[in-house]
Amino acid sequence: MQRSRRERRRAARKRWWLALLLVVCLLLGFAGSLWPNLFLSAVLRLDHLRTGTALSELSVDGQLWSLARRGEVQPGQPVWVFVHGLTGSKENWLPLLRQLPSDAAIVAPDLPGWGESARLPGGDYGYAAQAERLAALLVALDLRDVVLVGHSMGGGIAAVTAARHPERLRGLVLMSASGTPFKPNDFGRAVLRGEHPFAVRTRAELDAYLGLVFIDPPFLPWPLPQALLQRRQADFEFERGVLESIGRGPQAFLPEQLAGEIARPTLLLWCRGDPVIDPSAAEAYAAVLVESRSLLLDGCAHMPMMEQAAGTAAALLVWSEAVP
Repeated sequence: MQRSRRERRRAARKRWWLALLLVVCLLLGFAGSLWPNLFLSAVLRLDHLRTGTALSELSVDGQLWSLARRGEVQPGQPVWVFVHGLTGSKENWLPLLRQLPSDAAIVAPDLPGWGESARLPGGDYGYAAQAERLAALLVALDLRDVVLVGHSMGGGIAAVTAARHPERLRGLVLMSASGTPFKPNDFGRAVLRGEHPFAVRTRAELDAYLGLVFIDPPFLPWPLPQALLQRRQADFEFERGVLESIGRGPQAFLPEQLAGEIARPTLLLWCRGDPVIDPSAAEAYAAVLVESRSLLLDGCAHMPMMEQAAGTAAALLVWSEAVP
């Protein structure tokens, strides 16, 4: 009889916990339907926590920056500053940061206008204006011995920064960088036709976008696709305006035009089969840079820092050890 009572109590507790779990799941499902962006923000915060990055904000010359930072700045040691690309954010770098030494000094900002950094109405978000803002950020943070790593559009911005404001830089990494002519591909032809090939207004376009920048797109559990879709829908006109400036405007090849003035060692790192910025862009940059080394990675499309994080980290560390 005593054993039977214990079994009944266990069964009752099990039913209670199952009922509670069901209620929680229903509440999460209801909340996720109403506020998918809150879920996305929570997931990103957890990813920063897992990576050990601290989030902060800083106002520089009237521009509010959102920053992710990790590690202490040590005299004579490199400070890694990571600059994301078009439609990107500081979170693009988190898989790579987890592969870098935990004590390395790291700063990953959201570029002005993107992510959680402020977007000013009518602001200029082309290469030159963003390079000036980035240079001002390095001064405000008093960073020296900077290894500036720019991806895609961020690579073009980093190249302009290195050419015009080299004094705080130790080295430069152009990763799948825009800002120079490259072998014609579908993406480039669409840009020249005045289209926005990164546009995300429907779930089908979100899937197509992920299939373009990744060989193996990451799994996005519900309700993250809906949250990403809402954000990209809201940013469509802004994205198209920036693409007009950096893809078809007078500054489209400004990074390459200034690259010959870059007096810092430069690593050109691409995915071998990049369908966005063809690897021939690395050859174009190498032809005008004073000192450069090129590396092509396999197993990735346009996002080496996410799709080949370990290989990208190893390449950065090996190269940086040879930078005086």
